[in-house]
Amino acid sequence: MKDWKKGLIVVGVFIVAYFTPFGNERIINAIIEAFHMLQDYAREHVLLCLVPAFFIAGAISNFISQGSVIKYLGAKANKIVAYSVASVSGGVLAVCSCTVLPVFSGIYKRGGGLGPATAFLYSGPAINVLSIILTARVLGMEIGIARAVGAIVFSVIIGILMQLIFIKEEKEKMENGNLFIQEDGNERSLLKTGLYFFSLIAILVFVNWGKDENIQIWNMIYKAKYFITGFFLLSLLFMLLKWFKKSEIKAWVISSKDFALQILPLLFGGVLVAGFLLGRPGHEGIVHQEWVVKLVGGNSVFSNFFASIAGAFMYFATLTEIPILQSLMGAGMGKGPALALLLAGPALSLPNMLVIRSVLGTKKSFTYISLVIIMATVSGLIFGKIIH
Repeated sequence: MKDWKKGLIVVGVFIVAYFTPFGNERIINAIIEAFHMLQDYAREHVLLCLVPAFFIAGAISNFISQGSVIKYLGAKANKIVAYSVASVSGGVLAVCSCTVLPVFSGIYKRGGGLGPATAFLYSGPAINVLSIILTARVLGMEIGIARAVGAIVFSVIIGILMQLIFIKEEKEKMENGNLFIQEDGNERSLLKTGLYFFSLIAILVFVNWGKDENIQIWNMIYKAKYFITGFFLLSLLFMLLKWFKKSEIKAWVISSKDFALQILPLLFGGVLVAGFLLGRPGHEGIVHQEWVVKLVGGNSVFSNFFASIAGAFMYFATLTEIPILQSLMGAGMGKGPALALLLAGPALSLPNMLVIRSVLGTKKSFTYISLVIIMATVSGLIFGKIIH
């Protein structure tokens, strides 16, 4: 780290330590909320969500050739195929804005085009079957449909705009000879590789399967989810022993560890800040919840914009946005701002932004975040006018 950055950190810590009224009850509560949120995150999301995601990212990095990535999601890939695959990928992964990051990082660093990669980054947490179903059931059919359609369209538009805005850099990436390496001579068939990845994804999906008493088959799967997960774990172990070399397994573990070391410190720091500012669901941080409710009532440009901003900076674990919005709408939040928050919230969060910046850089990250917020605002405003 450069000396001037260290200096800024030291000065910042000094200012916070000197001026923060730590004796103030609200400040104390916000600090406690920050660590409660970090504890909840560590207990509920790291082991069952992030760890499987890190192994998927490591697998992508080691066992999917750059040629394959470039073929389907790369800068020279067929655009229809690339954006089709990227925009619906979230349908099979019920992940939050943070869990999707290791997989996105693996795709982009492996040679994926900026447009399809960012389309996947948005679609991963925004489009999953359970969230759409529960949104329609709890918040209303019109919001459920609007969320599903909006999320798919969003991912494609955002990906295309990112590709166009940074087209010069993408052309340079296409011309970079390092991206066009030869296949690595993998002895495994496509079927074996597909079964390996299917097992990894199945473990992530079923171990995090949610409960819903109103959907019988869904609840049946929930009751059996650990047996299903165990089956896929045993299948994965069999594949590793029979189809993979020890050196390949070691490289996979190392890559997974590297993704964890890159992402977890930023995530934990971001969760602390988000908890301090906004608190956990049902609890307050430094910002009063009634302030948020007052700011997002009705269907003005400001209320939709504020809902998009608030959603973008809050952290939503998978599906937690639905009960939060249910309470906010009950307190007077407009349906337009509710949709705006739904379209911006699950796809972004403060921890998510920090990691995206480490992968894409400041300029691309700022552009991506701005596109999500602007499009969510416009969508919420249009939706609010249509349903009135």
